[in-house]
Amino acid sequence: MKPSSENLIQELIGSNYLKTPQIIEAFSHIKREDFVLPEEKDWAYVNDALSIGYNQTISQPLVVALMLELLNPRPGEKILDIGSGSGWTTALLAYLVKPKGKVIAIDIIKELVAFGERNVGKYNYIKKGIVKFFCADGKLGYEKEAPYDKILISASTFEIPETLFKQLKVDGKMALPIGESIVLITKTSPTDYLKQEFPGFVFVPLV
Repeated sequence: MKPSSENLIQELIGSNYLKTPQIIEAFSHIKREDFVLPEEKDWAYVNDALSIGYNQTISQPLVVALMLELLNPRPGEKILDIGSGSGWTTALLAYLVKPKGKVIAIDIIKELVAFGERNVGKYNYIKKGIVKFFCADGKLGYEKEAPYDKILISASTFEIPETLFKQLKVDGKMALPIGESIVLITKTSPTDYLKQEFPGFVFVPLV
């Protein structure tokens, strides 16, 4: 029997990755099967990363759950989503910031920008003006819409990208993979931050 959305959500709650009611609701509403390749549909609710082509993946659900719990996106916030890929994380963020928030989704691979736009379009977030996609170098962020309340980066880097840190509001949060850890940065002043590290993860590199 293939796993279901409900099975996956219960697994993530049971392992303490999903905790917040609004984030659990987002996972229930935004169906991961809408963001995978046709040949991967049967595996959409397995707790694993899946290929979306171009040497990229749709992130493992427990990783997305952890990063969303760390960021705690709120209605009305503006969030930068770097390495948007399939658009799954983008759509989850859009659900959490709607109706007046905004998600700026960036990917460097134009085919994945088109794929992500198509997938997120199923939920009308682009039509409603909540989500905008751009094909650009994620390491440079998107200055035009800065500053951001939150920044989520889905690909591994080896340091905190300085350009993205500058585009984050004071008191804003950035969740990103550094090496094999998920790191939460809380910006305390234009130059200072608090850092929390959660080790034991594997990511595709930020290109």
